[in-house]
Amino acid sequence: MARVSVEYKDHIAFVTLTRGDKMNALDQAMFQAIIAAGQEVAASDARAVVLSGEGKSFCAGLDVSNFAAFAGKDPVQMLMPRSHHDANDFQEVALVWRRVPVPVIAALHGAVYGGGLQIALGADIRIAAPDTKLSVLEMKWGLIPDMGGMVLLPQLVRSDVLRLLTYTARPIGAAKAAEWGLVTELAEDPLAEATALAQEIAGKSPSAIRSAKRLIELAESEQRTDILLAESQEQAQLIGKPDQMEVIAAQMQGRAPVFK
Repeated sequence: MARVSVEYKDHIAFVTLTRGDKMNALDQAMFQAIIAAGQEVAASDARAVVLSGEGKSFCAGLDVSNFAAFAGKDPVQMLMPRSHHDANDFQEVALVWRRVPVPVIAALHGAVYGGGLQIALGADIRIAAPDTKLSVLEMKWGLIPDMGGMVLLPQLVRSDVLRLLTYTARPIGAAKAAEWGLVTELAEDPLAEATALAQEIAGKSPSAIRSAKRLIELAESEQRTDILLAESQEQAQLIGKPDQMEVIAAQMQGRAPVFK
């Protein structure tokens, strides 16, 4: 089944996560489909991008089936190679939207958790429905945000907010997310609002818009390579280790974890 659709209309690329029956949860096929969609759009003559998810949620994060798929794999070998410039495959799912040379507007609804949040952070602008819930969810599974989150989050939120969200995995509402900087604005129909904004941007000078995105990215990206490498190093030391395996077991069994 297709994981992502890409359609073009009036110089706008509409990229839709189409695993709606699974809340657009991220499995291996979804990772590759999102990267491929971003690369396709980057090579197109689109002047703006609207990124959304079908079904009840934008993206609920990592599909828990990945834990079984990752079992037995060496986390260092899985995470440390830089397969996309300065990023690995998992980081590129979010960062590919920063590599797209035109503005990307994410329309958010439902659950925007974990990897789903990091994908949304890769967009230039995020418009959320008022009842959207967002979470830096990785700590729920004994992990850290490692899909570019530590490049993108510090550009948007204060240090104390970053720490609270990362340490607790606590979901927050869209209004609080807007107050803290994770969301640009709220809209009852975020897809319609994102489309209207994309239409406005598509009416500007295409060369000036691309130049503006390059300049903003340059201004914000200093030392990004070191941060992305550190994300992977920290995560490789957590995956499959006793504490993380106990967190997963406790989550699956509906109990509090017991750490030795």
